[in-house]
Formats: sequence, C-alpha cells, structure tokens
Amino acid sequence: MSANGTVERTTAWTRLTTGTGNLDVVGRRKIWYVLFAVLIVISVLSIGIRGFNLGIDFTGGSQIQMPATGASGQFNEQQVSDIYTRSVGMDPVSVQSVGSGDSTSILIRSEPLAPQQLVPLQEALFAQLQPLDGQGQPNPAVISDSAVSGTWGGEITTQALIALLVFIVLVTLFLALYFERAMALAALVALVHDIVVTAGIYSLIGLEVTPSTVIGLLTILGFSLYDTVVVFDKVRENTRGLLKLTRRTYPEAANLALNQTLMRSLNTSVIAILPVLGLLVIGVGVLGVGTLADLALVQLIGMICGVVSSLLLATPLLVDIKMRDRRFVQQAERVAARRRRSAAVRSGEIDPEDAEPETAELATTGAGSPAQRASAAASSPRPGARPSRPTGKAGRAAGGRRRR
Repeated sequence: MSANGTVERTTAWTRLTTGTGNLDVVGRRKIWYVLFAVLIVISVLSIGIRGFNLGIDFTGGSQIQMPATGASGQFNEQQVSDIYTRSVGMDPVSVQSVGSGDSTSILIRSEPLAPQQLVPLQEALFAQLQPLDGQGQPNPAVISDSAVSGTWGGEITTQALIALLVFIVLVTLFLALYFERAMALAALVALVHDIVVTAGIYSLIGLEVTPSTVIGLLTILGFSLYDTVVVFDKVRENTRGLLKLTRRTYPEAANLALNQTLMRSLNTSVIAILPVLGLLVIGVGVLGVGTLADLALVQLIGMICGVVSSLLLATPLLVDIKMRDRRFVQQAERVAARRRRSAAVRSGEIDPEDAEPETAELATTGAGSPAQRASAAASSPRPGARPSRPTGKAGRAAGGRRRR
C-alpha cells in the first residue's frame, strides 16, 4: 500500500525488472533438457548427413571481379549470373555486389575454371555489359580473375580449432578455480551446446561457411560464457553457507538467482545483438560487403543460443550436479521437515512449544520473516541473563527437591 492509502499492484513486468519474479526455471528443467537434446540430435544428424556448404575458400575455385557500372548504366547480379550460366554451362557459386555508389563492383565465385572457360566468360561479360574503367571508358582490363586455393581455408580452420581447444581448456581451469568444478562442468556443457547448435543451423539451412564464419563462431564463445558467469556468480552468492540453513534448498536458491539476473541477461543480450543487426543491415544492405554478412549472421545465431543455454541449460544442469552431493540432499530434507513443522503449527495440529527447534533456528540464523525473527529473539534469553525459575507446580516441586 502506498503513502496515500492506495493499493499498488505489482505487475509481471515490475517483478521481472526488479528481480522478484517467480519463474520456475529450475523446477521445469526436464522440459528444457528434452528441448536441448532434440536440438543437439537434429544438429548432429544434419552435420553428419548433410554436411556444410563450404565456400570456395575451403574447396578452392575461381573468383572474378569487375565494376558494376557499364556503358548502358549499372547492372545487377542477376544479369551477371545469366551471362555466366550461358557462357560456362553451369551456375556460379555466388554473385554479389561489393561496395556502394560509384565504387560498387560485382564479385563472382565459382568452381575452378580452366583457361578455355575463363577467357570466353570474360569476353562475354565485356561484350554484353561494357564495364567502365576509372576514366569512364569501357575497358576489358577491369575484369580481373584469380584462383582461390582451398589450402588457405583449411589452414584457417585448423588454427581456429586449435584456438577453440586452448580457449576451452583455459576457461575450464578458470571456472574451476574461481567457482567450483560443478560450475565449470555445467558451463562447459552449455558452451558445447552453443557450438553444436550454431553449426547445426548452418548445416540444416545450407548457409555458406567461410573463414569469416569460423572467426565469428569463435567470437560468440566469450559472450556465452559471460552470461553464464553472471548467473553463476549470483548462484554462489545465494548459496553461501546454505548447508547450515533451512530457509531454502539449493534448487530454490539457484532458481532465485536466475530470476534476479534474468533482466540483466536480457538487457545484455539485446545490447549485444543490436550492433550485430547493424552489421547485417548496414554492412550488407547498404555497403554490400558479403564478409560482414558471414561474420554477423553466425554471431547473431550464436548469441541467441548462448543466452538461452545460460539461462535454461547451465543453471539447471548445475543444480542436478550439486544435488548428487549427499549433503545438499540432507539439507533439502531438513528444509522440508522445517516447513512441515511450520505448517502444522499454523494449522494447530501441534503446540507451538513443540516447534522450539525451529524458533531457535530463526533466532540464530536470521531466517524467516521479520515478525518471526522478532518473536524468536524475544523468546530467547539475553546474553548473561540468569535462567528463569519455573513457576507453578513444577516450580514448587523443583524447589522442594533442592531444599531436600
């Protein structure tokens, strides 16, 4: 109730933004496990059956580039693709615009072309499109060609895999030392999920894999781990000294940490995704740089996978690992017993005096509501106070025994 006497209603958005939401993420962890298992199985099957659509940087091929402005004006990718198909007898791997304005050029990527294929293609492109040079004159020399070796792409992949293994080892050691082994294992599983699902989406949709894609895949790993570390840090804070308390169990404390950091994770994800969308819209739509598309697309997919796995996979998995420890199971049993005693007292099934152990714990541990702690503190003897004598029949009987 507010100061003017009106009742303030707490909306779901308010609870979400203040970290007081009651989303039962950990309690529904079996549902998340099934969903993540389905994603991983589909990804692995797609990678094993369909494979990847590797670019010519991995497979090798020919690359032809020329200005996008001819004697009759600017031409588009479809015109170039049609000329290529009629001249070579097969479709190019890709035809895309690069740059913007007067500096726009057309980049053709294709299978390896022999000289007897390449020369007629260049002649056909010049005859039908008349590309202009820097002086605004048609010039066949502006049509350049180069051979791309698949060795370079293979070297990039090898170096990326080495970097990935080193990264995983160092991160695992850091998490195991900074947090604990259970958190390191849970974070590692979530990280592997992000890599496999992102690669599976590329395989399933048939997106072209280029060296930029491999580099982009490495950049999402740090984001995924950052979000997981934020949640785990709050879990560690909520579970400090938990074995000595009976206010909540480990799953409940971990779920509370998720609710407290949920809005922060969403805000971080949105802020991180906006620049990536900028790369896709401006870099590809405006500048026409295909390399930016490869880099931004894998980052966008990986970031979405990372934030989902850090919330719905890493923390629930951490809970299951910790609950294999008998100490946390026994602590959960004590929490359940305490709650049963409290419920019995409220319902009048047992006398409040029988709940004295609970009252003592409230006074010493600080658990419970403020009213419960005040009541427990009032019923507890002050430090240094003399013990009170029992009154009534019990007191007279005790006094008689002491006189005798």
